[in-house]
Amino acid sequence: MSEQHELAELDATEQAALVARGELSARELVEAAIRRIERHDGELGAVPVRIFEDALVRAEALRAGAPYAGVPFLMKDVGARQEGQPYYAGNQALSDADHRAEADTPLGARFREVGLVTLGNSSAPEFGLQSNTWPLVYGPTRNPWQPDRAAGGSSGGACAAVAAGLVPVAHASDGAGSIRIPASWCGLIGLKPTRDLVIWRHAGSERPDVEFVVARSLRDIAALLDFLRPAAARGLSASRFRESIARAPGRTRIGFTHRAPGGSAVDPSCVAAVERVAAALADRGHDVSEDAPAALDQYWDRALHGAVIGPLGYRECLEDLEERLGRPVDARDVEPFLWELAAGPDGAPESATAEEIERAALWTGNWERELVGWFDAHEVLVTPTVPEPAPPLDSLDPAKLAPLALLERMVPHMAFTEPWNATGQPAISLPLGWTPSGLPVGVQLVGRFGADDDLFALAAQLLETLGEPSRRPRIHA
Repeated sequence: MSEQHELAELDATEQAALVARGELSARELVEAAIRRIERHDGELGAVPVRIFEDALVRAEALRAGAPYAGVPFLMKDVGARQEGQPYYAGNQALSDADHRAEADTPLGARFREVGLVTLGNSSAPEFGLQSNTWPLVYGPTRNPWQPDRAAGGSSGGACAAVAAGLVPVAHASDGAGSIRIPASWCGLIGLKPTRDLVIWRHAGSERPDVEFVVARSLRDIAALLDFLRPAAARGLSASRFRESIARAPGRTRIGFTHRAPGGSAVDPSCVAAVERVAAALADRGHDVSEDAPAALDQYWDRALHGAVIGPLGYRECLEDLEERLGRPVDARDVEPFLWELAAGPDGAPESATAEEIERAALWTGNWERELVGWFDAHEVLVTPTVPEPAPPLDSLDPAKLAPLALLERMVPHMAFTEPWNATGQPAISLPLGWTPSGLPVGVQLVGRFGADDDLFALAAQLLETLGEPSRRPRIHA
């Protein structure tokens, strides 16, 4: 089991089993992944930051018995960090300074503890702020299915690398769809767990952004959710999510829609994928109806209210950059997209008043309660993950599009995903559809808050019914 193409087909669970059985060493797994990256990433642009020598040293020093000992892994260039390793956040100034993480974040430490070996950083848009991965410091990440198409974002580098077989699993994060959007466009399984189920940051909770991983197999996703959540969150069963994919779901009340929030157009392939899934669920005995929260129709109102407090988040990125560089920053230190949305085109911050922020927060709270209230009568909502399959890469070129034009192009991508960051509910994208030209299409399942295990059971049943994807992308190791 040392052939490159054979290892590239194996998920993280099976690669770990090879080491546990003594068929391969952790170093051999890591060396094989390094060769795959060197051979194929030139076409993808998924792994711009590489720490191969460090990875080989760590592979030799792994503790015995770690569940994923030696499994090759990538950290996303935004979010959780590991001590001493590069952390550039897709930013030119941090890259020029060769900025290094001063300490592990909780999730970065947990990745080490379970035996995952970091080979480098996957590409991400600057500070993770775009629905596609094209940081100006690195250039675009290409979709392995069709290289002239977008891979998605902000976890596009992670998804492209896993879909192409460079590594079996990679760190990812999701603040408005940043796991699920690229998972849909790259043909992967992408889970946004219930908020705070995985503790990933050194401070703060109840935030819309979560961090986890992307993978090709549902068993990897379930097992890693078991292993990565803190011991205090594991309850009575340390294998709760692994057990859930082995059990049949009970009769479930399911609503579905393929009408985009805000009335944006939905590609026929995305519509067909949702209808196929709804029919399969009905055939398995579930209570399925075409129904969705009415509050989703207020998506553009949601976007307008979000714009009131959105600049505060952009300015946090500038403050974070200043702290890391140890100096004030200006427009030369960041991409035009971040600078304009944070400070305005003239460089002068335009702050919302306290009253405007309070009104926006009140409206948002009512909107979230309406969304959650729909789940009193339903257990799962089925939607497209994104209203369109992977678009042409050049349609999201950050060097050609003005910042506001780029933002306008991206907002519809998040229409089906961002609401569940706001409510904190679990949502998973499954690769269950295809375009006529062979691009993957994701279907999203949204569950009740904390019911990740029920979502796993239903996802496993769907994959059994419709078949797990067996196609291989054009670029594959």
